[in-house]
Amino acid sequence: MHAFAALLDSLTYTRSRNAKLKLIADYLRATPDPDRGWAMAALTGDLDLKGVKSAVIRGLIEERVDPVLFRMSRDYVGDTAETVALLWPEPTIPVDPTPLSITDVVERLAVLSRADAPGALADMLDRSDAEERFALLKMATGALRIGVSARLAKTALADAFGLDVDAVEEVWHGLDAPYPSLFAWAEGTGAQPTPADVPVFRPFMLAHGLEDLRVDLTDYAAEWKWDGIRVQIVHVAGETRLYSRTGDDVTGSFPEIAAAFRTPGTVDGELLVKGEHQGGTLEDGGGAASFNALQQRLGRKTVSAKMLAEYPAFVRLYDLLLDGQEDLRTLPWTERRKRLEAFVPQLDPERFDLSAVIEAEDFTALEAIRATSRDAAIEGVMLKRRDSPYIGGRRAGLWYKWKRDPLTADCVMMYAQRGSGRRSSYYSDYTFGCWTEDGELLPVGKAYSGITDEELKMLDSFVRNHTQNRFGPVREVEKTLVLEIAFDSLHDSKRHKSGVAMRFPRIARIRTDKPAAEADRIETLKRMIT
Repeated sequence: MHAFAALLDSLTYTRSRNAKLKLIADYLRATPDPDRGWAMAALTGDLDLKGVKSAVIRGLIEERVDPVLFRMSRDYVGDTAETVALLWPEPTIPVDPTPLSITDVVERLAVLSRADAPGALADMLDRSDAEERFALLKMATGALRIGVSARLAKTALADAFGLDVDAVEEVWHGLDAPYPSLFAWAEGTGAQPTPADVPVFRPFMLAHGLEDLRVDLTDYAAEWKWDGIRVQIVHVAGETRLYSRTGDDVTGSFPEIAAAFRTPGTVDGELLVKGEHQGGTLEDGGGAASFNALQQRLGRKTVSAKMLAEYPAFVRLYDLLLDGQEDLRTLPWTERRKRLEAFVPQLDPERFDLSAVIEAEDFTALEAIRATSRDAAIEGVMLKRRDSPYIGGRRAGLWYKWKRDPLTADCVMMYAQRGSGRRSSYYSDYTFGCWTEDGELLPVGKAYSGITDEELKMLDSFVRNHTQNRFGPVREVEKTLVLEIAFDSLHDSKRHKSGVAMRFPRIARIRTDKPAAEADRIETLKRMIT
């Protein structure tokens, strides 16, 4: 456990991607099975110890430390695991001196009930030092937050053993932790695992931002960039799975899609929810509702009949990766498109349709079409090179995303909360509002991105010097600072008192030049709803 704890500590304080890759790779080469497999499961978010939740950890520490002291410390530190690791008292009775391994932790906690897990966890914390306690709690809750994505961890594994990361991705979801066959292949002592009979995830092909580039439409095809979530649907050997862009299995959240896709193959598309105008054409949005409607379905492990009826999901298809067992990814986009057009009629038209190609004479004409795309379900335009194969990751010159210009509004900062990770010492999460016609300020969104480190320090100083009230970790501030907020779209919301919800809000500018009274009105925002 000590080596894994040292790895997490180093990763937490390392910002360089290459340095993080080297740290993980060195650890995987030096650590024996099965510890390194469980470490990979933790780093990629595939480790789920159901008996350990945040409430359990809070209960354990509040039995040993003054609850008020714990809450004040948690507010200052900004992270529960780090706070508990530092506050955990030395045991009053002798404990087992045998060092804990990751395997000890996982194998013990994985089989315990929720009633027995707290006692076992407390015993492990007694046997650990502060650094090990931090790693243990992060691993047990599955909330590492150390700046390492699942893709980066798999890339580090590939780098460590000279493998192709896309080959690792292709077999990953067909394997179970601690991945003995994967490491046997990596070290040359076993054959490469095969995904032949398992609906495994293939890495998505991604796009670069278009920025100021102009392309020739004889070389590139244009499609709408729909505002849902990108999914890959795989049907193999009678089983269907849905994967998100990060490779997470989301089948359980959308059972009606999995049930409707029974044709052997693998497709790439956008998961959307049907809107009120289901008879619309593909060009004008095709009956897709805004992302706000889709959010009602996201993250649900079980979906009620009412939810299925109120927010019916469908998938707008972009690409065909496998047709049956035939891998099409090396074919040019034009060939895959023809195969996709022949594939789609086999599918349930209530659950699947085809994303249309935008017809435009040239790039100038496409610019004019894009300028009118303020539909709630359209996020922008995709440009795909007609001869491009389907390659995992971002490859220069093949696919571009041309997002529509953001909307903006001048809002007043109302509340601030400490961030997490390296921002845990700063008030970096800001709730902001706009005025009603009666002069009341109501919250319309929350943002933490878009600012530089210097601007973060300036806003943190403002919060500390202009606090009016405190509510746990949240501070209410004087309503004097205007923030220009950029956002992708605006939607009706019954959950917010203001009646509106922003999509992807971020801070565009700090408007120290503008009086708070001149910030935007909620009625102005409502006119932006599409």
